Amino acid sequence: MDFGLSLTQEQKLIMTQEMQLSVKILQMSSFELQEHVEKELQENPVLDAKNIDTNNEEKNKVDYKELIKYFEFDNYSHHGYEKNDDEEISPFNFISEKRSLKEYLKEQIRDLDEKGYVKAICLYIIENIDERGYLDIKDEEISEELKISPELTDYCIKAIQSLEPDGIGARDLKECLKIQIYKKALDDEKIYAIIDNYLELLAENKYNLISKELGINVKEAQEYGDIIKSLHPKPSRGFYTGEEVKYITPDAYIKKIDDEYYIIMNDSILPKLSINEIYKEIIKKEEDKDAVEYVKEKLNSALFLIKSIQHRKSTIYRVLEKILELQKDYFDYGEEYLKPMTLREIAENLEMHESTISRAIRDKYIYTSRGTVKIKDLFTTAISSSTNGEDVSVKIIKKAIKDLIDKEDKEKPLSDQVICNLLNKEGMNISRRTVAKYREELGIKSSKGRKRF
Repeated sequence: MDFGLSLTQEQKLIMTQEMQLSVKILQMSSFELQEHVEKELQENPVLDAKNIDTNNEEKNKVDYKELIKYFEFDNYSHHGYEKNDDEEISPFNFISEKRSLKEYLKEQIRDLDEKGYVKAICLYIIENIDERGYLDIKDEEISEELKISPELTDYCIKAIQSLEPDGIGARDLKECLKIQIYKKALDDEKIYAIIDNYLELLAENKYNLISKELGINVKEAQEYGDIIKSLHPKPSRGFYTGEEVKYITPDAYIKKIDDEYYIIMNDSILPKLSINEIYKEIIKKEEDKDAVEYVKEKLNSALFLIKSIQHRKSTIYRVLEKILELQKDYFDYGEEYLKPMTLREIAENLEMHESTISRAIRDKYIYTSRGTVKIKDLFTTAISSSTNGEDVSVKIIKKAIKDLIDKEDKEKPLSDQVICNLLNKEGMNISRRTVAKYREELGIKSSKGRKRF
């Protein structure tokens, strides 16, 4: 083998940590950015934050002497409250607390006409119900853990399954559905047979096969299917299960003033960041070199964070400015006027890279007169039109497919080919396979799956 030294020259693009952070901040959603800034404020003593508030300090002052009189009430979570005309209303009467599924079940257990040890076992079992409302522990594990008989375990589980909401405490989907059927007093062996053996066929609306298996006509099979589909697969629905709801915060507002649209960036997302003056003085004194180096490092980090946030804001603004220019008809008249628009088109207009535009719109929302809109939803590919030569947005084509299916005769649903032919007559050059693709993306079943008897 020939070993030797050689000198080569090549170009490489190496992203520094600062560049990586800048890219990361650009693609963060408003919620992620809030969390990141809060973390930086805790870790970097150089950073100061001032909350942006439109109200003045006087309005924010609380009159504690006026407020203290309301603390005489014993229960602040009381919902029903009646007052006389001359009586002053306490603000604490309107404080509500989240009622979890487990708390609701425990309240019902306490009202059961059962012995104390049965209630205690039921309370233990309730703690093992998951966020869907299913029992997330095996019967044998309950018996072994509590050292009770399998018969007592089964008795307590059935006691929980008798509670509301219907289907609670089931081990799986089939049992959940059967509990609900039992509570509806629908004592029919065929409906139980469908749940036990033919749920997959039911999901695909294959009533012909179900009717043959059960020896009934197709219409009866469909009626059973309608009953089963009306049941709730997740009994916990509507209850607080510990998962917080994350609200969407728009990064910008698009407002129309005197026939002209304006972009107003949402500055209330983040507090106003600044540099603490005390640490500036430490650098000027230069007494302790180690302290100065530490402060300089934190100062550079803080300045870069502020700069990156400003860069994120200006990039989003520029992208929205170009979108507003291209999609003015959409903001004026609605979705039907949404024009085809791609990342490449915006990138070329702004002389940026496509990846930068992609990061800038990732999980970002804008508030418009038509509600809160995800910026990414405004980007659609185009299909050429045979009538006027203009491109048609995929979003408009999907809406046309959905409208045709909504208006179809359910006994004779439209096939993908028929839909394709109808769209072609409207000037939309689209193939049958593309119709099938868009239909699936809309979550709509094939003509066989939509057929009603």
